[in-house]
Amino acid sequence: MKLHWKNPQFDPETIGLIYGFLGVVGFSLTLPATRAAVHDLDPVIVGLGRGLVAAILAAATLHITHQPIPSKQQLWSLLVVGLGVVVGFPLLSAWAMQQVPAAHGAVVLGLLPLATAIGGFLRSGDRPSSRFWIASIAGSITVVSFGIISGAGQLQPADLALFASVIAAAFGYAEGGRLAKTLGGWQVICWALILIAPFEVLPTIFVVLKQGLIAAPTAWLGFAYVSLVSQFVAFFAWYQGMAIGGVARVGQIQLLQPFLTILASAILLGETVQPIALGSACLVVLCVAAGKKASIKQAADL
Repeated sequence: MKLHWKNPQFDPETIGLIYGFLGVVGFSLTLPATRAAVHDLDPVIVGLGRGLVAAILAAATLHITHQPIPSKQQLWSLLVVGLGVVVGFPLLSAWAMQQVPAAHGAVVLGLLPLATAIGGFLRSGDRPSSRFWIASIAGSITVVSFGIISGAGQLQPADLALFASVIAAAFGYAEGGRLAKTLGGWQVICWALILIAPFEVLPTIFVVLKQGLIAAPTAWLGFAYVSLVSQFVAFFAWYQGMAIGGVARVGQIQLLQPFLTILASAILLGETVQPIALGSACLVVLCVAAGKKASIKQAADL
């Protein structure tokens, strides 16, 4: 079972960007939800425990749909995906969210689309044109500049963990996007979750026994979000988008994530949207549009 949406009015790249946007919408509350969760729960519980919850859902989904076990070569790629987006990013970002605000984290993660494009260049065979790189760099600078000017904070020691999480996620995205072309977008995240789950059990149990599971409802709500949406459902659309539209091009959609987070905060929390946020978002949209029009040579499907 693969998610394919064919419409003669849209070219494959546009369809890929639509899927990617749906994935980013799901990712947009990841840092705020993580920060809410780590207020009472240990970062290990949040970072690795969310993968265990998602792995249970993944196992049920694969069983119900009778999916065949991936090949040995695919399993190695799935291990890279799992280390990047099931272990690396969740654990490192969870620890960082104990130290800095979610808005601050969003500034550093503004570099993720550029890092993903580099990962796509190294792992997926994407060969973007100079115009694409210029648009990608301009978009990343816009996001980071917005965060600094709007007072999200200056660099702190926790930023090292966030930078490391960017690298982990970028390679997890690139490898997953490449593999999704043959395995299917949602199958990639499901198998990656199951492959990594055995290595998450003991550390999670150890911390649970040491720290306990007493937490406020808001912390559990945040944990539920990152487990069900950030670690599972959002990846269905995200990897499918990369499989259709390419890792580098679809990865640029994540430039919009900080602004989607701000919009969600305004709707859900009644926070005021500053003019600088609207202006920066418009610039980012222009960068994404420029990147869409730039040529990208993709390697043949494996």
